[in-house]
Amino acid sequence: MADVGEVLMSVLSTIRVPKPGDRVHKDECALSFSSPESEGGLYVCMNSFLGFGSQYVDRHHARTGQRAYLHITRTRKNKKEDENNSGSGHPPKKKPTRLAIGIEGGFDVEQELYEEDVKVVIFPDKQEVNSDDLATMPDVVKERVSLSMAGIMAADSVSHALQVQQWDGEVRQESKHAADLKQLDNGVKIPPSGWRCEVCDLQENIWMNLTDGKVLCGRRYFDGSGGNNHALLHFQETGYPLAVKLGTITPDGADVYSYDEDDMVLDSKLPEHLAHFGIDMMTMEKTERTMTELEIAVNQRVGEWEVIQESGTTLKPLFGPGLTGMKNLGNSCYLNSVMQVLFTVPDFESTYVSNIDKIIDDAPSDPTQDFKTQVAKLGYGLLSGEYSKPAPDPGDENGAAEPRGDQIGIAPRMFKALVGRGHPEFSTNRQQDAQEFLLHFINMVERNCRSGPNPSEAFRFLVEDKIVCQQSQKAKYTQRVDYIVQLPVPMDQATNTEELQEAERRREEGDSSAPTVRAQIPFSACMAALSEPEMLTDFWSSAVQAKTSATKTTRFASFPDHLVIQIKKFTFGLDWVPKKLDVSIDVPDTLDLSGLRATGQQPGEELLPEVAPPPLMTPDVEVKAPVLDDSTVSQLCEMGFPLEACRKAVYYTGNTGIDSAMNWIMSHMDDPDFSAPLVLPGSSSGPGTTPTESLSEEHLATIVSMGFSRDQATKALRATSNVLDRAVDWIFSHLDDLESMDVSEGGRSAAESEGGRDPPPGPRVRDGPGKYELFAFISHMGTSTMCGHYVCHIKKDQQWVIFNDQKVCASEKPPKDLGYLYFYRRVAD
Repeated sequence: MADVGEVLMSVLSTIRVPKPGDRVHKDECALSFSSPESEGGLYVCMNSFLGFGSQYVDRHHARTGQRAYLHITRTRKNKKEDENNSGSGHPPKKKPTRLAIGIEGGFDVEQELYEEDVKVVIFPDKQEVNSDDLATMPDVVKERVSLSMAGIMAADSVSHALQVQQWDGEVRQESKHAADLKQLDNGVKIPPSGWRCEVCDLQENIWMNLTDGKVLCGRRYFDGSGGNNHALLHFQETGYPLAVKLGTITPDGADVYSYDEDDMVLDSKLPEHLAHFGIDMMTMEKTERTMTELEIAVNQRVGEWEVIQESGTTLKPLFGPGLTGMKNLGNSCYLNSVMQVLFTVPDFESTYVSNIDKIIDDAPSDPTQDFKTQVAKLGYGLLSGEYSKPAPDPGDENGAAEPRGDQIGIAPRMFKALVGRGHPEFSTNRQQDAQEFLLHFINMVERNCRSGPNPSEAFRFLVEDKIVCQQSQKAKYTQRVDYIVQLPVPMDQATNTEELQEAERRREEGDSSAPTVRAQIPFSACMAALSEPEMLTDFWSSAVQAKTSATKTTRFASFPDHLVIQIKKFTFGLDWVPKKLDVSIDVPDTLDLSGLRATGQQPGEELLPEVAPPPLMTPDVEVKAPVLDDSTVSQLCEMGFPLEACRKAVYYTGNTGIDSAMNWIMSHMDDPDFSAPLVLPGSSSGPGTTPTESLSEEHLATIVSMGFSRDQATKALRATSNVLDRAVDWIFSHLDDLESMDVSEGGRSAAESEGGRDPPPGPRVRDGPGKYELFAFISHMGTSTMCGHYVCHIKKDQQWVIFNDQKVCASEKPPKDLGYLYFYRRVAD
């Protein structure tokens, strides 16, 4: 075997030192959930800075030829002191009374301690080089390798940086004091380390006032620790507004607080302000956690949500394949619950988990950015059982306070970052709607499975809408693709109305002992509300050439292999404030929807003629831009509705005010052209439309390659301002708007198809009997989708199992009547 020094010299040119902007994956394997704490540790490529577990590092070496890896192993130190004691003879810490960090009544955070072992490993012979070995090697080797090792260990890992970025939901604003901050010429110079509070000698949580250079301690925590408020008191005495937290200063920035504005702020002149007191920002290194990092640590510590566990029951922890918990990354329970359920669907398992070796072999050079690789990695992590092991003993002898059933589990950081990238909500660490995330993920699957097996077909079905003109009795049929059945909740059908009224009466009288009564809604009433005809009062009938009334009936044109039902618990109150309906619904274990199958046009039934409504203005009248009430448009936009929809609402209600415009929006939200630009009668196009000649040929070709016609691709791109991703979303959600434009395999419209053949169908849907059995449901606890907690129950081998983030237990009393999303699988006749 060659001398290790010679080997290092031979690979020296491939060893890089991380630069600002380099992505360093030192916490998680790119292809598995191995970490430095895992058996075998983590190997970080010293060229690409990708991390690999022991089972994948040989494959990366063989594929890329890279030989030098930094091997990081990390073991948790035993806690020396009881968590419930401050360790200094002080009484036990008080419970926090405010959801805040580092302020009175808020949370204190302790940093977990690890012992790390770091060494260079040279492949394929796995020769090891530690720091002591480097000291005996030539200077050129020692310098390059030492700098690379130090750079990798000092760099913020990608997962850590993303976590901080996602959690920092409130964007910091530039301080009003930054541009013209007064700084005293008092000769004060601050050393680069070793800071102490000038009043009490405290060495942690130290802040420097940017006006006079005073170094003082921060605010007092709820238990009296953390600081003695000297920096705050100094502001109150002097009025000097800005302070920087020493220990958080790096070349990229620092924590700056404005006492006057009472918030964390940005200081665009921070390098200049620091240099005034002798601090070179470009040479500083971070030695303390930032306020955002503290907030993340607190959220993960207190996010146990004991109330979700089934009341009065001791739950038996479960371990093994398909029974793997997922760590909550800070309000990621919605993602955890959805992905746990999806990977019990055979289509997702066969597409991603069964093919994981091929997917990894075909992955690009940076697999952390590849959708299929990260989905396969997640699926394998959930189903293999490799991570379904009890969490390590925290070392607390009084472990009764610890939640039972916790696992090591997996932390889906790379997956969450990838599927949320660019999305205004899923890229953050705020709580989200599980149903919206399910549809978002299905959309991503659709985009990434254009040529190959598509597991989302398991949920895809066709809906038939039948509209019957009440005056002519002629009908119109349209079909659209959907993935979820949204089941209305008819509150007026509650079976315990008297109890509800009595409880409400007692609450209004101020009776604090009034019980909380949940409305009992029969599932049959919900299904009846879904299937009963809807009355349309403002329907333009092409048969009578006038507005009249009509009925709209919705039926299944196909039944999917797996049916998702959403209980529409979230609604708007009279004041348009979102609220959640507190209801119990007797959702059945088996379901027969055969009676809701669409029948299509009936014998002897006449169809409404395909005639457009007449223009509201005569052709010889000059079309002018409409005069719209800008204040009403603005109010609607602030509620989150699309601008063009708001403009149309104001236009079609004749500028009669916010109430009538809002009613128009609520009545037309399901229209295919709801968000399309306002087109005035008599004009050929509306503002914002995209002429055909300006459409991207590449975008057209991409959509045509998915099996749609060029006309359909053109319409989709026009409706979405020539943005490809939006156009793909649009075309799948507006198939009813494209019903007269048949989809063909060659991308041609029906008119271009060869002699008289029946046009091929649109997006592929499966069909079969409409009989189903319940196999999973997702429940939500809280007052709205923007807060609270999600868990899921899944039926595994005839046993209900509760998945509550890292806790996986046998369920004794699955609360099937309180679910939000229900998942059914087809059963044979």
